[in-house]
Amino acid sequence: MEILINELEKLKEELREHNRRYYVEDAPSISDYEYDMLLRRLKEIEREHPELITPDSPTQRVGGEVVSAFASVTHEVQMDSLQDVFSREELEDFDARVKVAFPDAEYAVELKIDGLSVAVEYRDGVLFRGVTRGDGVTGEDVTHNIKTVRNLPQRIDNAPSRLIVRGEVYMPRESFERLNEEREARGETLFANPRNAAAGSLRQLDPKIAAERGLEIIIFNVQLCEGKSFTTHTESLEYLKKLGFTVSPYYNTFKTVDGAFEEVLRLGALRDELPFQIDGAVLKVNELSLREKIGRTTKFPKWAAAYKYPPEQKKTKLLDIVIQVGRTGVLTPNAVLKPVHVAGVTVSRATLHNRDFIKELGILIGDTVIIQKAGDIIPEVVGAVKEERTGDEVEFKMPETCPACGAPVFSDEDEAAVRCVNSECPAQRLRNIIHFASRDAMDIDGLGPAVVEQLVSGGFIRDAADLYSLKQEDVAEIDRMGKKSAANLISAIEKTKENDLSRLLFALGIRHVGQKAGKVLALHFKTLDAVLSASEEKLKEIYDVGDAVAKSIKRWWAMDDSKVLIEKLRAAGVNMESRTTVGSAFDGKTFVLTGTLVKFTRSEAEEKIEALGGKASSSVSKKTSYVVAGEAAGSKLKRANELGVPVLSEDEFLEMLENV
Repeated sequence: MEILINELEKLKEELREHNRRYYVEDAPSISDYEYDMLLRRLKEIEREHPELITPDSPTQRVGGEVVSAFASVTHEVQMDSLQDVFSREELEDFDARVKVAFPDAEYAVELKIDGLSVAVEYRDGVLFRGVTRGDGVTGEDVTHNIKTVRNLPQRIDNAPSRLIVRGEVYMPRESFERLNEEREARGETLFANPRNAAAGSLRQLDPKIAAERGLEIIIFNVQLCEGKSFTTHTESLEYLKKLGFTVSPYYNTFKTVDGAFEEVLRLGALRDELPFQIDGAVLKVNELSLREKIGRTTKFPKWAAAYKYPPEQKKTKLLDIVIQVGRTGVLTPNAVLKPVHVAGVTVSRATLHNRDFIKELGILIGDTVIIQKAGDIIPEVVGAVKEERTGDEVEFKMPETCPACGAPVFSDEDEAAVRCVNSECPAQRLRNIIHFASRDAMDIDGLGPAVVEQLVSGGFIRDAADLYSLKQEDVAEIDRMGKKSAANLISAIEKTKENDLSRLLFALGIRHVGQKAGKVLALHFKTLDAVLSASEEKLKEIYDVGDAVAKSIKRWWAMDDSKVLIEKLRAAGVNMESRTTVGSAFDGKTFVLTGTLVKFTRSEAEEKIEALGGKASSSVSKKTSYVVAGEAAGSKLKRANELGVPVLSEDEFLEMLENV
């Protein structure tokens, strides 16, 4: 056993060292494959001897459980925001205010990462807690997700007893582009920029989702370091590097504002080369004792400023406008551009949204157009350079038939969208199946876009119902899908036959029928047959359904292909009834969950409420029936007390469930 323990400790130390070389020094000494083999061996030992697993093990980046809520944490050191400046003149004004009292002050200039600011605390060298900035005074505990950040040490050597550092969590360009490609394949809304994607990932209740997103962090400040002090900011950055943290790859000091401004411009010119988004550069008085003398306003420190870069624009040719058919049949025009390098990537396509957008911009095929990318990775066309027209430009017109299947397209007078209503359209079929299998729909674990695409292209399935007739040997033929993975996928598909009707209604991909509408319809009608046979008037009578949903359901059910799909699902044994219980103490009641629940995850508690006829809401009002308050409940509990809304402890909530 001693030999095994020695091997385990050696593996952990090796992996930490390779992480440091890869992320901090940017000088990896082994291949990705060799690293993966070391990590695999460590996992094998820990799987056989789980008693040897420690929280700081490199395997534990995705070891946490799903949390039910985010607890509030008061920052020990306030996390300030910075005053923004947008021109050299404004930067000189900032400099004048500093130099009038401290003419010898020097500035540290570094990158301003476009991400989510967090404070990370270590106790005796082990990662203890991660908290979002919040309002600067109070943030949210996101420790379960902070542990998934790839280049953040779980443990540091030669550390003080307590250390709090501040950093910016971001999503690398490569990870962001991959994530949006996957979301597009599933027919989901794309993230507008890496910052939004990083913020959304860090606030996931399930750490496995955060881990899939490939988040990284750059540490830029020491908030608290017991037993050690620093003279300058740059000295503290060197200390952080020695501990194994990733700090900004560029930081320099300057005696004059002229030198600082030249550095700001130099860093701005590097934007295309960086693997992450920046939206500016930060100037800070370098000497820490001077910062205390300079002081702060009520909003931000007087010793720092953030220079914000303007949106980057480039001119290029609009070569063509092509149509992409989405999951719901919407025909989206996309600009085909002469490739141009802007904000770090080569842009050759951009969405033009719809026919009205093209009309408002007044662009023609063949125009010279202006492409803009500010904080957004997704490029946008902002206008045409009309003075450069030659007369050979051509007006774009939306097609009258679907480019994917040739069926007539439908144009709704109430919206700008033009759509194909043929459910057998090949462009829609793939996205419909991907949506059917997605997490919030039928939740078929292991059935991602790549697998669906292979099943469709291989002729194994034509629609979502065909999933239930798949055989293990069929799935095993797919690339990277061995016997065990195939068996797991077949088992996951079989398991979804017992899903509630609300999930099936959402999974069918009926336009306007989202998760909420699916739950409302299932609760009211009880069976799928009742939903589909209800008149448009009956559907519209239901609260939260409305005219658009009612029309979409009737239009979808009028198509022969929809009837075939439902009969195939019925024959496969897919549940088409609501599992919701009504007539209980929960029936018609609205519950708000706040604080940290111990016996349930947040989603588990909400599912139980909805299954018993209740409604889970995110905000407290006079119409709220009960507030369930877990540990560290905050503003929602206070609001409930102000309004006189009944408050249940978790035990009282559990007793209420048991008495149903």
